[in-house]
Amino acid sequence: MKIHFIGIGGIGVSALAKHYLGKGWQVSGSDLHSSDMTETLERSGVKIAIGEHRAENIPADIDKTVYSPAVQENNPELEKARTFQVPGSKFQVLSYPQALGELTKDHFTIAVCGTHGKSTTTSMIGLVLAGSEFDPTIVVGTKLKELDGSNYRAGKSRYLVIEACEHKASFLNYWPKITVLTSLEADHLDHYKNLKNYAKAFKDFISHLPEDGYLVANKDDKNVQKLLNSKKNWGFKIVNYSLKQAEAKKLKKILKIPGEHNVSNALAALTAARLLDIPDKNSFQILSRYQGSWRRFEQQEIEMKNKKFVLIDDYGHHPTEIKATLKAAREKFPKKEIWCFFQPHQYQRTNLLFKDFAKTLKEAAAKKWADRIFITDIYDVPGREDEASKKKVSAEKLVSAVKNKKVSYLAKTEILSFLEENLKGKEVVLAMGAGDIYQVFHRKDCSKPI
Repeated sequence: MKIHFIGIGGIGVSALAKHYLGKGWQVSGSDLHSSDMTETLERSGVKIAIGEHRAENIPADIDKTVYSPAVQENNPELEKARTFQVPGSKFQVLSYPQALGELTKDHFTIAVCGTHGKSTTTSMIGLVLAGSEFDPTIVVGTKLKELDGSNYRAGKSRYLVIEACEHKASFLNYWPKITVLTSLEADHLDHYKNLKNYAKAFKDFISHLPEDGYLVANKDDKNVQKLLNSKKNWGFKIVNYSLKQAEAKKLKKILKIPGEHNVSNALAALTAARLLDIPDKNSFQILSRYQGSWRRFEQQEIEMKNKKFVLIDDYGHHPTEIKATLKAAREKFPKKEIWCFFQPHQYQRTNLLFKDFAKTLKEAAAKKWADRIFITDIYDVPGREDEASKKKVSAEKLVSAVKNKKVSYLAKTEILSFLEENLKGKEVVLAMGAGDIYQVFHRKDCSKPI
């Protein structure tokens, strides 16, 4: 059987490619740019075309084509693949969410959804199951040290643990037996427009649970609880978790990753594990060893011009995530000088959440979660921008809205020279954002410090 992936370097698509490769399929793919993801797949024997997408990249005898949600409808490879869809043919053209959705129907699926904490909670649950002889398949939107830097684990059991992303309602393709809902706050407003529409998508998704299914829900999140209270009888069992639980104190002591938000994520994992009758002793031991995931408060020591500093690389790009990460940094390094370099992600997103960004950054400066905050140019997301937003917002305008001397603009190209000139040594430097800010501090393969 042959399968081709369009946009194979994506964090989710690449995991699915590994899944089919492990099942013995002949896998090929394409992507606009080479990356550590594409290089890893190539080393495993996957033939990947790098550069402009071309119709000839689609093999003539292909059985299935899967494409990234970022791929446009007029993509030449997608158009060519669809010409194979003739009456009576078993050939399939599926989006990544549709293809992953097929797997959820064939497994006992545990799906983690929510505005924040999806990747970390998915990772925690997957590792707890793996360490408790459940042998799960894991598909997560980040890379895990425990999986040798992979975003995928091939399991031989019926258990599947996935990160269920809400972007463009992707998760409506998934059919889990256990759903974990970590948080609910307005996001992806370019698609949903408002919190009401956003919350409705989550309502529709958790309705996919069967009568014998379970919803693990964050009792501390007011929007989550409001959603659950909007319906009297869901038809499945709801199990809440809360930072007020006694287990929260123990988890805070044993977790290697800091922050109250990570204690909450661990509580979600503990609650899900209990539904599978995994002993708490197992869960606590495995959670205590969890090393964190790629670009989620990822910490390392770097030396520049004979001056050493701690680099924290973090994916946080929503106002609430920024707040949680900066608070966690200050909690972990109470007496250190903390510098944050933040790259806003997507013009339209920055425009829609502009007031929230300004409020969060102003609070961070006032409460000294960071001693200095530098905002660099907004990361332009291909295919997800509109010209109106580009005219309305900029990094400089966000700095002006914050109105605090500790918050200033700095071009991304000037960050390294700024550090070389101003570092005294022993500082804590945060690289924050979902774009390419991390590449400033890393080599091409994104794994070796400068």
